[in-house]
Amino acid sequence: MKKSLIALALVGAFAVPAFAADAAPAEHTFTGNFTLASNYIFRGISQSQNKPALQGGFDYAHSSGLYAGTWASNVAWVGDTGFKTGSSMEWDFYAGYKGAIADDLSYDVGVLQYYYPGDRISGMPNTDSTEVYGAVTWKFLTLKDSYTVSPNLFGWNAGEKSRGSNYLDLTATYDLGEGWGVSAHIGRQTIKNLGVASYTDWKLGVTKDVGFGVVGLAYTDTNANACGTTSAAYCWMNKDVSAARATLSFTKTF
Repeated sequence: MKKSLIALALVGAFAVPAFAADAAPAEHTFTGNFTLASNYIFRGISQSQNKPALQGGFDYAHSSGLYAGTWASNVAWVGDTGFKTGSSMEWDFYAGYKGAIADDLSYDVGVLQYYYPGDRISGMPNTDSTEVYGAVTWKFLTLKDSYTVSPNLFGWNAGEKSRGSNYLDLTATYDLGEGWGVSAHIGRQTIKNLGVASYTDWKLGVTKDVGFGVVGLAYTDTNANACGTTSAAYCWMNKDVSAARATLSFTKTF
């Protein structure tokens, strides 16, 4: 669930390029990121059961447009909801290709594997998931669709597999200058064969580059079935993980 926090989402859009404008791009580029956050929100849902998160990753990019990377964060839902024992981590692996269609218009296609270390409890669906994705970016707007190709998405299974689930989202990121950035996002998560787990989420955020890192503040909310509803799909261990939240983060890239 890489780069779900507002700081990580905007760092890539607003970071100073690693090479001068009049210099040829490096053939191979390696970057890293490190984040401290008050909550780990992914697609509007808290993955850390509304607790703080420590996150980080590494990325490789080739001048041809090919890229690959890995990213990790602490999570709580896999162990707390009884899918696995000894599980408190999410570890993602991804690879893809980015290219330009025209001026101010680009695309990104790839595959993303979500891996949750731990011992799977007998009879429980596998939480490890694989998505393929495609995105088109025009100036500051990005439209992206992520499609599940693994048997289930994050363990969702009510007697039928949830392969074919998808997440469609539209994100706008805008550089205000002087280190300030803002973003707005709306997404729709559809869980195949399990309509009660489908929902819409939205987010508003602001970031500030303070020189030694980027501070981010994001407000997220959803219309998911949470605690107190007839089908409380997102009431995990009596915690409402889909309610409106404000998340504060600090990100350092290197």
